[in-house]
Amino acid sequence: MKHLMWLLKWILKAAIFFTLFAFALNNQQDTTVHFFFGTQWRAPQVLVVLITFAIGVAVGVLGMVPRWWRHRHSAAPARVTSLATAPAAPSQATAQSTPHGL
Repeated sequence: MKHLMWLLKWILKAAIFFTLFAFALNNQQDTTVHFFFGTQWRAPQVLVVLITFAIGVAVGVLGMVPRWWRHRHSAAPARVTSLATAPAAPSQATAQSTPHGL
């Protein structure tokens, strides 16, 4: 069963890869991107789509950074108190007598 799931995952990954590869092959014609003041850039259409996607991901990550910092800042006191109230580490004799994973 585990081997079957592994195989299905790889088949899905291969299908996604070949679909995106076919998309790239079908969109090789040049596209002109017009910027301000008459500036333009000519590149293959798939490259324009890829760069636009990468810029969107970067903007999304940068938009989440302040929220992540706020979350880390608010969680820091709770982490310090949980470390201060944690029980002492078990002695070496009890740690060696218990098997791993149990």
